[in-house]
Amino acid sequence: MKPAPFEYFDPRTVDEAIILLESHGDEAKVLAGGQSLVPMLALRLARPSVVIDVNRVTGLDGVRQNGTALSVGALVRQQTLERWAAERAPLLTTALRHVGHAPIRTRGTVAGSVVHADPASELPALLLCLDGAVVARSRRGTRTIAAGEFFQGPLMTALAPDELVTETRWTLPPPHAGWGFHEMARRQGDFALVGVSAVLSVARGRVVDARIAVFGAASTPLRARDAERALTGHAASEATLAEAARLATAGLEAVSDIHAPAAYRASVTRTLTARALTDAAARAKDAA
Repeated sequence: MKPAPFEYFDPRTVDEAIILLESHGDEAKVLAGGQSLVPMLALRLARPSVVIDVNRVTGLDGVRQNGTALSVGALVRQQTLERWAAERAPLLTTALRHVGHAPIRTRGTVAGSVVHADPASELPALLLCLDGAVVARSRRGTRTIAAGEFFQGPLMTALAPDELVTETRWTLPPPHAGWGFHEMARRQGDFALVGVSAVLSVARGRVVDARIAVFGAASTPLRARDAERALTGHAASEATLAEAARLATAGLEAVSDIHAPAAYRASVTRTLTARALTDAAARAKDAA
């Protein structure tokens, strides 16, 4: 199929892009990597009257780290971050290797996947797990939207029609923290039926910080807050990890679709949470 007709713009600066967004509002779509937008255009699931191609906008392609604070520009490709993180943040690299296939990651952008907000996608959940945020600019100014407030439903975010995402911000695990990442998909490269990302920090034999994000199971990626609270302050014993895995599904409103029923997703969530936490506990180094 062919896309419906649209007007094409090719801005060279952030200011030019946000002026176009303000002018066209809901009728405009931003094109970066195009790995989500182009198929939707071809199938006419998206029919914008305006496409704003930001690939030549300067200043949006940098990766910057300051301690545990990581800034990823809106045009940074997934493969670029995958390679950058290989020896700096292995959780990021592991998760990114599950995103589509290698040719897709050479073109797809990190920010594009986050903004697309597919609940079965790895990067939105990882941003949530790592206490991340989205930075958006408009003619009204710049605002930073916490990941916990950004994802509002399947393919729905808190981004306003006149806002352009300029970067995503991530809080990397400290060097002593342990991590785990597991997902269940029908085939390598498919969207996950369920996935779990976990980070544990341990001091004096007890968990002092726990982050658990679940994706694919519900209408948005979710933090398993009850499970995190159950871990904090306790030793990462087998029993404690098992109880946290149970709590990760206690209030889960799992979804059913043609790929899997809700009960299956809830069961797999519990299993994968236990595996991710076990890996994280094994990798964690006591900071005391």
